[in-house]
Amino acid sequence: MRSCIIYHSYTGITRSIAEIIQASCGGDLIEVKPRQKYTTLTAYTAGCLRARNEERDPVDPEIIDVSSCDLLVIGTPVWVWKPTPATNAGIAALKGCEGKQAIIFATCGGQPGETLSIMKSALEAKGVKVVREFTFTKREIKEPDKISNLVNAVKNAGNGD
Repeated sequence: MRSCIIYHSYTGITRSIAEIIQASCGGDLIEVKPRQKYTTLTAYTAGCLRARNEERDPVDPEIIDVSSCDLLVIGTPVWVWKPTPATNAGIAALKGCEGKQAIIFATCGGQPGETLSIMKSALEAKGVKVVREFTFTKREIKEPDKISNLVNAVKNAGNGD
């Protein structure tokens, strides 16, 4: 099963998990980057306000064609209990995703809030079926077994697991 790992990472935590998935499972690795980079100040002011309002940032890549993939793995940091504006834009940028399966994950300091349900709804509106969801708190990121569960879910996707 060919996978496409799509993520936005502000501090590098979400990127590290995406890279572990790719190293263990293969697949394409696509980082969604806002065209206007956030500073520490603007991430916590403008970025969080945009996340709270479920807005999208202009991002690169502008279009993400996943028609040649079977499984989408999408990761985001959590900003004010929601996906980042770049992640919202990355999901909106998906092309050729109808009928695909997805595994989604979020990294957060504490609670993910509505993050995964917002991502799931946006993906389902594009014809994608979310088959697994994972959340990683700051503490859980350091627990290899937690990340292994995500990696195993990606490896076993399409096998009925």
